[in-house]
Amino acid sequence: MSTAFRVGTRGSALAVTQTTTVAEALAASGSLRYSIVRVKTEGDVTSGPLSQLGGTGVFAAALRHALLRGECDVAVHSLKDLPTAQPEGLVIAATPARADVRDALCARDGLTLDGLPRGATVGTGSPRRAAQLRAARPDLNVVDIRGNVGTRLGRVAGKDRPVDDGGVGRGRTGDLDAVVLAAAGLRRLGLAGHVTEYLDPSVMLPAPGQGSLAVECRPETAASGDLAAELARLDDAPTRLAVTAERSLLARLEAGCSAPIGALARLVDGALTLEAAVCSPDGTRTLRLARIGEPTAAGAAALGRELAEDLLAGGAAELAGLG
Repeated sequence: MSTAFRVGTRGSALAVTQTTTVAEALAASGSLRYSIVRVKTEGDVTSGPLSQLGGTGVFAAALRHALLRGECDVAVHSLKDLPTAQPEGLVIAATPARADVRDALCARDGLTLDGLPRGATVGTGSPRRAAQLRAARPDLNVVDIRGNVGTRLGRVAGKDRPVDDGGVGRGRTGDLDAVVLAAAGLRRLGLAGHVTEYLDPSVMLPAPGQGSLAVECRPETAASGDLAAELARLDDAPTRLAVTAERSLLARLEAGCSAPIGALARLVDGALTLEAAVCSPDGTRTLRLARIGEPTAAGAAALGRELAEDLLAGGAAELAGLG
């Protein structure tokens, strides 16, 4: 008989899609079967900028409490939404292979970033995206928006709302020229057709952990048994190295998930490279540096700390208002 496990998720269409994909991968061998537990988080029901709500960590807190209370056995997070401090009593047991790391422009009339007219209004809920948009196109009107993927897409002139799964930010439609969203989320929802341009990391560095998922559980769950074995199989070593370096950098900078900081680590010719950008919120100043390190767990963590020290020495704390 197969063993049952419960998977915690937020209720948005994207969260449920990501969670179901992970749950099916864990159950693929036939030794396990799963059920989905939906958990409502503060970030799903509270309006206002994420930076004023405590950053995107507001999406993770309720899931983590559900895990600690034993209401589910594992929880699936978008890794970029997780605070860098790991709570006592929980571990990240698996980081599945990373999807597309890039940000994506979804604009009216098929427009690209360069093709948007002067003064065009572009929506994003991310200070990192906003700062890099302003750096690339100082003439744009970048506005803060909230809402799930479908709600945000529905705010672009001429676009229907393809997924309407409730939540905040649903009061307006068609009032923007474009929005910027994570390419990975759009692809997971089958909405890549709305992308008018994938923004190269040379223009917009992604958030630390973007495109990656984190499967979190209690330590005893990851220690032994069929579920532990499947979690270990699902864990992707190159992804874990990359996100370890990116999150180590974020932790050393003492920056939250919503800080105007981009970072991307990649394995290149047997070495681990890490590039990071720290921006002023208005996009007028950007500090962008890179380092190379050893492709080991310790090496990845050290690489993140070392590049963070380089950034701090270059004035990153003052630039982005860190600490």
